[in-house]
Amino acid sequence: MHNFLASVSHHGYLLLFAMVFAEAAGLPAPAAIALIAAGAAAAAHVLYLPQVLVIAIAGTMLGDVLLFLIGRYTGWALLSFICSLSLNPETCILRSAESFYKRGRLTLLFAKFIPGINTMAPPLAGSMKMRVGQFLRLDLAGAFIYIAAYAGIGYVFRDLVGKITQGVTSASRVFTEALIVAAIAYLVYRIVQYRRYSMTGVVPRIEAAALAERLASQENKDIIVADVRSHGYYDAGAARIAGSIRLEPNRLEEELKTLPKDKDIYLYCT
Repeated sequence: MHNFLASVSHHGYLLLFAMVFAEAAGLPAPAAIALIAAGAAAAAHVLYLPQVLVIAIAGTMLGDVLLFLIGRYTGWALLSFICSLSLNPETCILRSAESFYKRGRLTLLFAKFIPGINTMAPPLAGSMKMRVGQFLRLDLAGAFIYIAAYAGIGYVFRDLVGKITQGVTSASRVFTEALIVAAIAYLVYRIVQYRRYSMTGVVPRIEAAALAERLASQENKDIIVADVRSHGYYDAGAARIAGSIRLEPNRLEEELKTLPKDKDIYLYCT
């Protein structure tokens, strides 16, 4: 425990800031572990708890504001890039947006605790044109809850954190080998899943000009054009393609039951 806390005392604040900022900015950084370690170090009087909280909140807010601004000015571009790293980009975006549909902007209060949503929430809020002041208030509250929870765990269970750290140090070789095996297994799993989705995830498309030509012809009675824009890009006063209908993405399963089976259906989103 002494060696661990000594290393934390030398690089603790900088390491903590880097970890929480990286996670908030969308990188795969173990911020929760860093917060627990910082809380344990504060309990051992190696770090100061007020500084731990301030630095962690500053790093988190900086990363969140960065993604919020990028999402605000790029819209779907950032969301598509983040979700392109997942196995199913459409599901990635829809699951994240679903939280905003069901819980609204209060999603920011608990988003940090949910993998995937934690990275998607700030750019989603930005793309929805949420007011900056409102975002900062809700995001600050959510960041404080998240940081206080994990730092508090480390602070209260300082001795347990020390024992775990000593155990990992003494078994570092076994741990490293297990980590390598797990990484290889995970890589193989991702490759298999990616190939499976790539074979079944092709969505038929039609050029806008071709659809417009068909709508202008006598075949338009056999066509349904549906607007499925989501998470802030559609509201009651939004303009739609003439003759199109509105389908709510968060009620898609129910909406589809009302559609006729003998017509061609074309969907358009953002």
